[in-house]
Amino acid sequence: MNKISFIVMFCLTNITFSQIKMQGVVKDSIGTSLELANVIAINQETKTLQSYGITDQSGRYKLSLSKNTSYSIQVSYIGMKTFTEAISTKEDDITKDVVLQPDNALDAVELTYEMPVTVKGDTLIYNADSFKNGTERKLEDILEKLPGVEINDDGQIEVEGNVVSKLMVNGKDFFDGDTKLATKNIPSNAVDKVQVLRNYSEVGQLSSVTNNQDNVAINIKLKEGKENFWFGNVTAGAGASPDSELYLLQPKLFYYSPKFSLNFIGDLNNTGELALTRRDIRGFGGGFRSPSRSSGTSINLGDNGLGFLTTQNNALEIENKLAASNFSYSPNQALDISGFAIYNSSRILSKELSFVQYTDSDLGIPDETTEQDSKERSNQGLVKLSVAYKPNINNQLDYDVLGRFSKDVQNQNFISSVVGNTKQLDEVTPFSINQNVNYYYTLNDTNIFAFEAQHLIKNEDPFYNALLVNDPDNNDELDPNNRDAFDTTAEAMGFITSLNNYDLGQNRRIKSNQLDAKLDYYNILNAKSNINLTLGTILSRQEFNSNIFQSLDDSSEFEPTPTFNDGRATNDTEYNFSDVYLGAHYTLKTGKFTITPGFSLHAYGNKNSQFGETFEDNFFKFLPDFETRIQFKKSESLTLRYQMQNQFTDVTRLAQGLVFNSFSSIQFGEPELQNAISHNVSLFYRSFNLFNYTNVFARLSYNKNIDQIRGLTNFENVIRTSSFFNSNFADESVSASGRIQRTFGKLRASLSSNFNYSKINQFIQGRQSLNERFTQSYTPELRTNFRQAPNVRLRYRYSVSDNNQGTNSTKFVTNAPSIDFDAYIWKSLTFRTDYTYNNQDDGVNPSQSFQTWDASLSYRKNENSKWEYEIKATNLLDIDSRIRNSANNFSVLNSETFIQPRFVTFKIRYEL
Repeated sequence: MNKISFIVMFCLTNITFSQIKMQGVVKDSIGTSLELANVIAINQETKTLQSYGITDQSGRYKLSLSKNTSYSIQVSYIGMKTFTEAISTKEDDITKDVVLQPDNALDAVELTYEMPVTVKGDTLIYNADSFKNGTERKLEDILEKLPGVEINDDGQIEVEGNVVSKLMVNGKDFFDGDTKLATKNIPSNAVDKVQVLRNYSEVGQLSSVTNNQDNVAINIKLKEGKENFWFGNVTAGAGASPDSELYLLQPKLFYYSPKFSLNFIGDLNNTGELALTRRDIRGFGGGFRSPSRSSGTSINLGDNGLGFLTTQNNALEIENKLAASNFSYSPNQALDISGFAIYNSSRILSKELSFVQYTDSDLGIPDETTEQDSKERSNQGLVKLSVAYKPNINNQLDYDVLGRFSKDVQNQNFISSVVGNTKQLDEVTPFSINQNVNYYYTLNDTNIFAFEAQHLIKNEDPFYNALLVNDPDNNDELDPNNRDAFDTTAEAMGFITSLNNYDLGQNRRIKSNQLDAKLDYYNILNAKSNINLTLGTILSRQEFNSNIFQSLDDSSEFEPTPTFNDGRATNDTEYNFSDVYLGAHYTLKTGKFTITPGFSLHAYGNKNSQFGETFEDNFFKFLPDFETRIQFKKSESLTLRYQMQNQFTDVTRLAQGLVFNSFSSIQFGEPELQNAISHNVSLFYRSFNLFNYTNVFARLSYNKNIDQIRGLTNFENVIRTSSFFNSNFADESVSASGRIQRTFGKLRASLSSNFNYSKINQFIQGRQSLNERFTQSYTPELRTNFRQAPNVRLRYRYSVSDNNQGTNSTKFVTNAPSIDFDAYIWKSLTFRTDYTYNNQDDGVNPSQSFQTWDASLSYRKNENSKWEYEIKATNLLDIDSRIRNSANNFSVLNSETFIQPRFVTFKIRYEL
């Protein structure tokens, strides 16, 4: 690894020293500096664009050129005649100022080559061809080469530190703006321009009165000839592995016309190449956003889906089926109809070994070694229909409906050094229907009204079953070491202990019904200020039913009566929540400052009924918020935000009856839980300098929770029972993150860092302790973007995690260097490989490491060839497992997750 790094750095150093710098100032005829003028240098011998630049606010530009070479320099600016001049470089740097003359003939502005990057207001436009070198196959391969654009570890697109919220193709939403489906599936050869829309507003009528600084969208402009024709590709493959035959079929078809678009993405494989994971689909919001998201109220409806053992990237076997279709239809300029349907089915086999060390060892909680084998089946579906009606610029009506369903099953064999062998079954078949209605009306130049309403119906029905081995002959042993680990818990639960096993079951059903609506009024006082008044409400109703039973040898069911928790083993709880609020905000622009103070006044109502009792709490709350933005330049700003938030829990923490999260985790709620208050302060800086190609963002945030809901946890060996209460101890967290990125010709360097400190008060075995955690990570990166030569990306991730859990302290250090290499050879072969070495050290035990190495070689006759053939190998080193160290409030975990063996596949891809 060190030798490779040295060779790469040596080559890059030679390239850097073989260049000279050309710089100067661009002005108009009266001497005014021109910002955002385009400057390009075309190599006269190769007739290719070698360097480009964009002037800064002082009109300065800078180009990197080769020595002893002839160039044609072109300088252009809207409304000015294009300046063209031939120059020949020597050994020294060049300084040249340019004066542009007015030009009234707009069609006379003509450039031989397109600028790789141009700026139009808040829109950055990247010419995709300027960043391609021939190895690209999908949109993701282009985006990760664009300055200022990153693909993060979760597959999301980030621009200047903000996650892209929407992705469109030719102005039409692609699967409601989901970025991961787009980056993994849109073919790179169809992409002409990538338009980054900063300060993006989905409602044009509100763009001047709402803060959209953090909203970033991307629009993909297709190449000419892609409209009114099907395009895309179909990939088929087969291969071999030690245990099974491999198969893969992935059709990706797209059709776009001015009025109609249709996309289809299919995926059928057992190679682990997933277009969408279960986690992606569960987080697929369909473009829905809560109307009261910024009101200061946060209510949690809970998530009672399955928490699968492993992610789909860490499994022994994976079989996946995906069918996804998206359409949009515009019969006229006023009406847009769109929608999508997604079905995903997965079958997964996973295995994990873990060593668990519990906090505060003096409390008598034993260390535990576990082995978990899991078979997981998941079927998920989403269907959405959207209608947008815009009869004129003053009216807009939107309606959306999203249906979601799934059927998830997990069979798990769990072996514990403390509890023994346990078989567990989890099943859930939830569904939800979400509807959204928005209406925007502009009365006149100074008065705008906006109504937004969202209604959610959700039904969840998790079922749990656990089968534990029991020795009925040792129930009377006084020494707990001579009894089964679950015996004490079983007696407390009221289970029959004379059987040869404990066959435990639990049914739950959670029904949620929520309405979230608000009416906004905007009054534009003048060009510098406006007032926003909001009247809104959140109405929520949840019903929670559960019962615990023991299956007996004669197949009958026994319902136990616990000896604690007042004998409550069932739940029949109804929880009603209401929030009616009035908000007011004032926005003032003065010089470089935009100041937005505001507040909201809330009337809250809480009521839950269970076991013949009703618990009710009604109160008022004043929640202030504040924002100040300093706009130093068009592409440089600093934003300070403060918000006070009221947080409410879901029905499961209020329900007094017992609930099995698993056989080793039992909880019961507290009906008189109060809301928690949080204070949130953040500072965000961003700068994107196209003069020297430097992109910087930094974010600092502080959070303090008062009356936070905390667990009271008691352990019986490794089996814990928890209840909840409002803690008088404040929990706090501080986080900071940032990235600086700089482009030097064909070399791009970046440094990312993250810091997080948190302190959480926990209560175990009746003892209060402070859990402190400090994590930090640093990721330097170097990557090249040559058109002809091979390209390489060097990355090094260094992270440290310090955990102080009362009397137990741990420190994890991770070192993970990696290298990605791709080469386009003879304009027909594409070779790609990536390698990562991961080492983890806790300072006590011997360090642990694992390596990952994948490679592929593909052939197509030329860039325009319809057919491509590829051989791909994953896990070339055939490693068995990956290592992971982590810590939570209760324990420190060292785990080994087994993964798929070496796969070798052969693929054929046909381009439409």
